[in-house]
Amino acid sequence: MASESAHSEGAELGRYLRARRTQTSPAHVGLTVGAGIRRTPGLRREELATLSGISIDYYVRLERGKETRPSPAVLDALARALHMDDQEHQHLRELAARAARYAPEPPPAPSRTVRPHLKLLLESLRPNPALVISRSMDVLAWNSGGLALYAGLEEWPAKHRNLARYLFLHPAARDLFADNWDRQITGCVARLRAIAGTAPDAPDLTNLVGELLLKSPDFAGLWERYEVTGRKPVQKTFHHPQVGTLTLTSQSLHIEGTPGQRIGVYTAEPGTPDHDALLLLDMTAGVPSPSTR
Repeated sequence: MASESAHSEGAELGRYLRARRTQTSPAHVGLTVGAGIRRTPGLRREELATLSGISIDYYVRLERGKETRPSPAVLDALARALHMDDQEHQHLRELAARAARYAPEPPPAPSRTVRPHLKLLLESLRPNPALVISRSMDVLAWNSGGLALYAGLEEWPAKHRNLARYLFLHPAARDLFADNWDRQITGCVARLRAIAGTAPDAPDLTNLVGELLLKSPDFAGLWERYEVTGRKPVQKTFHHPQVGTLTLTSQSLHIEGTPGQRIGVYTAEPGTPDHDALLLLDMTAGVPSPSTR
């Protein structure tokens, strides 16, 4: 069983390296491309090996999951060669640690229980829409505006409400984010990819990802790209069917003492049309139903 686990983790490291290699253009890393037709998307294995100062045989073993103990120096060299940002570089280190079985046992899935005082906090934030979100983007609790902001989400059973599921499977989502749809879904998949890379067997993630892979070609295509960083915009524009277009500033806050949960809050400057629309959304959302199941 231990060897099977090591092979699985090594394969995950290899998949990540392959995805980053095939999406890195030679021009981006300063290589001059000849006139011939390249059959390989992105960098060739030998090009990346040369840029990283390692042998092609060693790199091939890494990518195929057969080498599971790359040194920190090798990981740093690969990250530099692929022009990884800090978050991508850290993800590479975490995958390598798991492959080498240095990482501690993964913690159990985070609790879905929302403490009572957090529900009071959500209500105190009105009229600002606010939600408690799990690491896999389940909507665990909300105030009236928070649920109403994602138009149509209230139609789903409470246990089915998940922002990733909403983005890819709800018919209202694309219209709601008409101005920045691509950025929304790219950032969503990158977040899930980053978590799944270090907790690949977590049921809260595997069930959701399995469902979206089957039901959404958009999700499947982005998942295959294996990007782990997404540019999360500070401001989001919603084309809401009830209150019109409003641009809100978003803030995500990690909840102390409850790993895996965070509060998402949306605000607008008082006196602006956006704030007026936010007030209208809160007033017309009605009395909130019990916010945790």
